[in-house]
Amino acid sequence: MQIREFRPEDAAALAQIFHAAVHGIGASDYSPEQVSAWSPEPAPAEVWASRVADGRRVFVAVDAGNQPQAFIELETDGHIDCFYCHPQVAGTGTGAMLYERLEAEALSLGLTALYVEASEAARRFFLRQGFTVEARQEIRRRGVTLHNYRMTKPLSG
Repeated sequence: MQIREFRPEDAAALAQIFHAAVHGIGASDYSPEQVSAWSPEPAPAEVWASRVADGRRVFVAVDAGNQPQAFIELETDGHIDCFYCHPQVAGTGTGAMLYERLEAEALSLGLTALYVEASEAARRFFLRQGFTVEARQEIRRRGVTLHNYRMTKPLSG
């Protein structure tokens, strides 16, 4: 896997990765009703393409054919918004490579901390990266209650 910055032509693939991850990975920790509320169908590519307009950095893991397999987003205030791996690459170290790139970028930007609202699977991942859980949160998506975890990690250069 190679890690590179998002390109507009990646947008449709990111929509598919998000949807596949929610249904393929999230399904082990959330009910079918919760998974369907979280991602009823892949969002249009334009939705994913427009996300970079706020200045966030999006890093994409691509295979040898330059096809996106996973991605992570860093907002300007240190918030990790989205972090999703296609189920076929989950557990292969791809997520760790993406996170390492994100943390290096955060440090280069002078950020002093990172924070995330993590799903169950992401919580386990972020704990291994040195994050701590601040709170379990309940959220509503399409009328269905799900939960996530607010997590933080101080950074030191």
